[in-house]
Amino acid sequence: TIILIYSPGFFFYQMAPKEALQYVGVLSLVLHFQWTWIGLVAMDDYNGETFIQTMLPLFSKHSVCFAFIERLPLVREVKIDLVYQIIKAYYDMMKNKATVIVLYGESYTIAYLRWLPYLELEEEKTSMPIGKVWIMVGQIDLVSFAYQRDWNTDILHGALSFAIRSSELPGFEPFVENINPSNKKENGFIKDVWEHSFKCFLPNTTMDKVQNNICTGEKIKTLPGTLFEMKMTGHSYSIYNAIYAVAYALHAVISYRLKHRITKYSVVTLISPSQHDKIIWLLGVSDETFFQSAQPLSLCSENCKPGTRKKVKEGEPFCCYICIPCPEGKISEEQDMNDCYNCEAEKYPSKSQDFCIPKTVTYLSYEEYMGITLAFLALLFSLVTALMLGTFIKHHNTPIVKANNRNLTYILLLSLLLCFLTALLFIGCPQKVTCLFRQITFGIVFSVALSCLLAKTITVVLAFMVTKPGSRLRKLVGKKLANSIVISCSLIQIHICAIWLINSPSFPNADIHSMSKKIVLECDEGSALMFYCVLGYLGFLAIACFTVAFFARKLPDSFNEAKFITFSMLVFCSVWLAFVPSYLSSTGKYSVAVEAFSILSSSAGMLGCIFLPKFYIIVLRPQINHRDIYFMAEFYK
Repeated sequence: TIILIYSPGFFFYQMAPKEALQYVGVLSLVLHFQWTWIGLVAMDDYNGETFIQTMLPLFSKHSVCFAFIERLPLVREVKIDLVYQIIKAYYDMMKNKATVIVLYGESYTIAYLRWLPYLELEEEKTSMPIGKVWIMVGQIDLVSFAYQRDWNTDILHGALSFAIRSSELPGFEPFVENINPSNKKENGFIKDVWEHSFKCFLPNTTMDKVQNNICTGEKIKTLPGTLFEMKMTGHSYSIYNAIYAVAYALHAVISYRLKHRITKYSVVTLISPSQHDKIIWLLGVSDETFFQSAQPLSLCSENCKPGTRKKVKEGEPFCCYICIPCPEGKISEEQDMNDCYNCEAEKYPSKSQDFCIPKTVTYLSYEEYMGITLAFLALLFSLVTALMLGTFIKHHNTPIVKANNRNLTYILLLSLLLCFLTALLFIGCPQKVTCLFRQITFGIVFSVALSCLLAKTITVVLAFMVTKPGSRLRKLVGKKLANSIVISCSLIQIHICAIWLINSPSFPNADIHSMSKKIVLECDEGSALMFYCVLGYLGFLAIACFTVAFFARKLPDSFNEAKFITFSMLVFCSVWLAFVPSYLSSTGKYSVAVEAFSILSSSAGMLGCIFLPKFYIIVLRPQINHRDIYFMAEFYK
């Protein structure tokens, strides 16, 4: 592209790519191989200092640290102190833990570096590590002095270099191969290069008398690449483009001037390669080279494995850290995590804390031993209760059935049957209907059973009190009193349950917090206060029954059912007093199992203490049931 400006002045444009492009390229290369601990070497001049000041913030921004920064002095002339300084810096770099070294210099930097292995210090000979990766910028060429043609290139094994983009030019390589210093068209520069490169002298020179060093048809393509490059390099290609740009621009300007008769002009050419190539120097790499075994690492600290996190060492760069395990309950899934994090609510950390595992869903089901056992007991006790109820109905005219209000006996047995069946509502996957009614059903059915026991004991006490002469309680004794006690006591519990059902009913819920590795499907009671109100009212009825029955225990033996009611209430209160701490200390399906077991055990206690002796007499000792009721008392003793 050519721009014409009709004003005096001169404009200069660099034909090589901008150096800033190389900085980004070096950074991308380092990040690609995950090299976070590197060295930086630059010449001690303005360009080198600019390079260092530019690289420091750029690399730090991307979490790359510098193990060392060396400024090598420029060697304009050989001085012992400067050479010693460079050698010392070189050995310090080679012994450093950083494997990767970024080198910024000029064309002959490599030629100077090739001196270093030959200038070993005596005290350093046995301590030199190997395996450094040199990353070089585009300003550095792989060049050598003539006397270095036979030197080894071990220091450059596997070096990475950014090169200015070049292109193959047709006929260039044959042109270079045909260069002959004996050709009259060649200039003196070619002759000097020839003699220095091949270590010989051309005829017709001042040294032609030295017969052993006469050049005899050497070919330039036999020179090593470190001494003479047969292909066009990036720097040469930039010069090639610059010359052609100027030529084309001048041609266009002259044509334009002749056409428009313009006498004043200036030219600006905008031809500049915008990219760099990246090349790898593998010069006679031997089997011992570390590239063949594994990709080289350059880290201040080993990578922190998943399940751990980084903790920066105090007083050191952020690339130097120690790895510590993640706290309990947290994970890290990738290497070199700065912090650990919690799993999602539906997952929990693995044992190694490097990934999350989905939680398993659990509830008190019919497919596990605990659920099967509770369901079996509920059905077994239900069958036993139904059998007793049928037996009592069949022998409803016998003295033992008629002795203590047989209607209350039937209601009590029926309520106990429902109590056993209520336990089944606590087993299985929680559903909206079962959650809504299981606690309410439990509270109402138990209140009916306890109301029947309270009515029985109060009726017995009043029955003996009315036998006293002049007692006014005779009108109160009868079926109406017992029925009113059962109905009124049950209605109170029904009202409590209705308030609970209206204001905050139970609902299915997935508890993901109480257990670390499981999701518990349960019924949320809605209101813990109402739940404990229901339990509290049942406790009140039980204590009332126990108190009345305890004072009625010394009544004549013919009516000593109060003793068995006392024992049954002791069992009932013991079960539910133990239930409260057990329920509060258990979680998940175990809290549900505790409540179901409490329902079964308290109901079984009432059934066994009150009705099992009567059932025994009706079925196995019928002769006692047909005698005077007084004889039954003898059995109870």
